Amino acid sequence: MPKEFEIAREFEVDATPEQVWEAFTAGTGGWLWPMEAPEPREGGRGPFGSKVTVWDPPHRYTNRVEDVEGISEQTLNQLDYTIEPREGGRAWVRYVHSGIFVDDWDNQYDGAAKHTDFYLHTLREYLTHFDGLPVAFTTFDGPDGARSSDALTTVGRALGLTDDTAAGERVQAHGPAGRTLAAVVDYRDPYFIGLRTDDTLVRFFGRNHWGHTVGVSVHDFAPDADAKADEAAWQDWLKGVFSQS
Repeated sequence: MPKEFEIAREFEVDATPEQVWEAFTAGTGGWLWPMEAPEPREGGRGPFGSKVTVWDPPHRYTNRVEDVEGISEQTLNQLDYTIEPREGGRAWVRYVHSGIFVDDWDNQYDGAAKHTDFYLHTLREYLTHFDGLPVAFTTFDGPDGARSSDALTTVGRALGLTDDTAAGERVQAHGPAGRTLAAVVDYRDPYFIGLRTDDTLVRFFGRNHWGHTVGVSVHDFAPDADAKADEAAWQDWLKGVFSQS
């Protein structure tokens, strides 16, 4: 049965309102995924067929869509961003995602809420370490074996993390083609793993918890970054993990 939802988050970040605005409206590939930039006016077209209902740079931006393209589980979708300056060149942000889920409400809401926390954390990582840099982005889902209840645990162990490796720890992670990645575990909970190297954010999504397969996204800020090469390398790595498990 269709039911409304709202997911609201507030936080401060070490970035100016203008930097945050740019990340939300033009730099989405650095922390979420590349999206069509909104037309810079109220009534303009926004991403995924949405309509810009509020446009007040760099303070407030809202887009809304009645029929979400390609998502059968959802009808109404609205994203609202409020940004205010704080002392020391920082910004305060309020992010509100609302709409209507058509069915399986509890599962849909749980997944959306937990993904929101991870994406907004990645936003802060991007603004703090990579703001404004060109990015090569790729994302993909794992093989069928990555659907099991312990799939993300398997991924963590394949990376060389122990079960109690916590966010903030520096690690020598086992990457594609036998490479060792000097990285910080910037996010770790039962649902997601985030690794940050000097030039890359690698994100592992435990979507097995919601009936799907583990997913991977790579935000590569290296001068010679190649999205297709990143995808091929990490896909091979992930397939190898689950062919052995």
